[in-house]
Amino acid sequence: MQPLTAEEIRRSFVNSSKSLVKAMTLPRGFAELPWDSLDYLGWRDPKAPNRGYLVVRRDGGVTGIALNTQATGKPRRGTGLCDLCYTAHQVTDVALFAARRAGAAGREGNTVGLYICADLACSLYVRGLRDVDVPQGETASPEIRAERLHSRLEGFVNRVLA
Repeated sequence: MQPLTAEEIRRSFVNSSKSLVKAMTLPRGFAELPWDSLDYLGWRDPKAPNRGYLVVRRDGGVTGIALNTQATGKPRRGTGLCDLCYTAHQVTDVALFAARRAGAAGREGNTVGLYICADLACSLYVRGLRDVDVPQGETASPEIRAERLHSRLEGFVNRVLA
């Protein structure tokens, strides 16, 4: 992914109010992000832990999507699978994120939900740059997994924009 400026990120959100975007905290270590290893920029807001953000370069532009999740409640056991990168995690490391749809549908309260890596670091998992606690059994190369991630991410963005 090509590096983004803070201004590009803030202007990119399609499903969020201006006040929410203004209050948004950019990811920690923003200046040192591993842009070459990212398919999208994803992070949880440290000031609002139930809020997350995805920013994707597509069609020559940038699309940002604000996400919401709920606290996990009591600890659960087992494994969970991210719908974007298909990485298996402990079930507490996968969260259901809801994105308000863009435009009139979002103003009416319509959302799109997806189980995603709780830290929103799918790009790092598919490339083997971040370890997981669950054996994967995945045999596809990192390049193929990254292509699949991009395809699923594009589908998710399209559902938010529809």
